[in-house]
Amino acid sequence: MIEVTVAQLGLDRTTNTPVVILREKEGTRLLPIWIGPAEASAIAMELQGIKAPRPMTHDLLKSVITGLGATVRRILISGLKDKTYFAELWLAREDHLFQLDARPSDSIALALRVHAPIFTDDDLLEQGGDVEPPAPDPSIEADKLREHLEKMDPEDFGKFQP
Repeated sequence: MIEVTVAQLGLDRTTNTPVVILREKEGTRLLPIWIGPAEASAIAMELQGIKAPRPMTHDLLKSVITGLGATVRRILISGLKDKTYFAELWLAREDHLFQLDARPSDSIALALRVHAPIFTDDDLLEQGGDVEPPAPDPSIEADKLREHLEKMDPEDFGKFQP
């Protein structure tokens, strides 16, 4: 397992789809993961330190986990099948360790909220190759992403097709 961090969040210029770029903590390899607009918004809000007036889904999940006396030990971006990434959420409570299947985007949004480490397999970083981030200036991409999300109708979230 290789620890990664969120290096950038932006829009893929070819598909106009949000993409989160993970970078290995002790290296330069990148792993781009295309995500939905709602998850991109949740990640962007946490990265920017913006708090919603009411708890969002990932905030609620954080409260449920801590309320049950558990902690998020780690997030693992565990696999890729048919262009879909898979993740595992590892929770600990007392002397029990629980592994849950999760979407990478939700896992990343939660990890940022609880300050849990994010890991991936070396093979996935190799498959990601030396992918360049979608834009050289993250602030420009963040502005485009914000504009894109603000223009969306809430009904569009249910229509998203990867």
